[in-house]
Amino acid sequence: MANFNTTVSLQLFFFSSYILLIPSCLAYNVVSFGARGDGRTDSTAPFLRAWMAACSSARPNNVYVPRGTYVIRPVTFTGPCRGRIEFRIDGTVIAPADYNVIGGSSFWILFYKVSRLSVYGGTIDAKGHGFWSCRRSGHSCPPGARSITFLWCDNVLLSGLKSLNSQIMNVAIDYSSHVRVQNVRIRSPSGSPNTDGIHVENSRDVTIKDSIIQTGDDCISIGPGSMNMLIQKIGCGPGHGISIGSLANSYNEAGVQNITVANSVFTKTQNGVRIKSWARPSDGYAKNLMFRNLVMRNVGFPILIDQNYCPEDSCPHQGSGVKVSEVTYKNVKGTSSTQQAIKLDCSNTSPCTGIKLQDIKLTFVDYRLRRPALTYCRNAHGRHGGTVIPKSCF
Repeated sequence: MANFNTTVSLQLFFFSSYILLIPSCLAYNVVSFGARGDGRTDSTAPFLRAWMAACSSARPNNVYVPRGTYVIRPVTFTGPCRGRIEFRIDGTVIAPADYNVIGGSSFWILFYKVSRLSVYGGTIDAKGHGFWSCRRSGHSCPPGARSITFLWCDNVLLSGLKSLNSQIMNVAIDYSSHVRVQNVRIRSPSGSPNTDGIHVENSRDVTIKDSIIQTGDDCISIGPGSMNMLIQKIGCGPGHGISIGSLANSYNEAGVQNITVANSVFTKTQNGVRIKSWARPSDGYAKNLMFRNLVMRNVGFPILIDQNYCPEDSCPHQGSGVKVSEVTYKNVKGTSSTQQAIKLDCSNTSPCTGIKLQDIKLTFVDYRLRRPALTYCRNAHGRHGGTVIPKSCF
């Protein structure tokens, strides 16, 4: 995995360098607009001025952040732009030391209604430690900011970015289409709350690949309205795994469909691949889901469907209305840190249908008693093929 990622990084470096040499691409250096990479000076306004200059030109343009450390407050880069635009970061962008500055805004770096956008390289550090401490203390805290968000965007490439210490979600993709995320590195401490690596919602035609994600919540979370997604070659852990949901946040909710998670490795995560919905009524659905060629290394629940999700007992004696159907798990191997390596806990009001287990080999890590791994099924219907360990309940 390490050699593969090194090769990908080098390929992207040379590819990105080639892009910079295209003569028709004008560079708007944020330093020329007044930004200072000293790690102290507020450079929000210069960043915005560089963006507006690039966005207003009909030619392909480049907003360039050179080496250095730049402090910026919440900022919105608004489109539509007249031409294709590239945002290249060679330096480091950091949030102000006071977590309240970005914590009350919901967004730290927001691209809004931008098409034909490429964001390359660099590091963004939201310095979330103070915010997480506030959350743990039980004091009144701001809601927290997502580090980088693409909202109502189309034809987007995010490549080579390193996101550190996000207050909440690191990367968010909402109401967007034709988005490719590749070669990103996301890191937040395992105990940091709600720091999802990448969250996708109400978006279509999204690809996430060749990335390492270490967080305190889901490595990748897929919300309502997501469809036509490919996730592959992901190194996940620590974190809560890759999750579809939570679903059933509301009764009238868009469905999730045509999602593939492939060729990925999960290391000491709370879950592997998970589908979860609140135990309450909803007209939502999750269908045509494929999980294949996955390696689990000491993972809590490698295969998990949880349609009775209710962590705060806010939905007692209810059943999830979300319809889960046509879900395939193929060639999933490795070790589980809990005995229930396969747990399919479906709704009594909307049972899971069309579940397929094929070529599964999951063993329980219990060095003392050497107990076997188990499969737990409730209200789940489907079939199995090939060798399935632990034994299929179908």
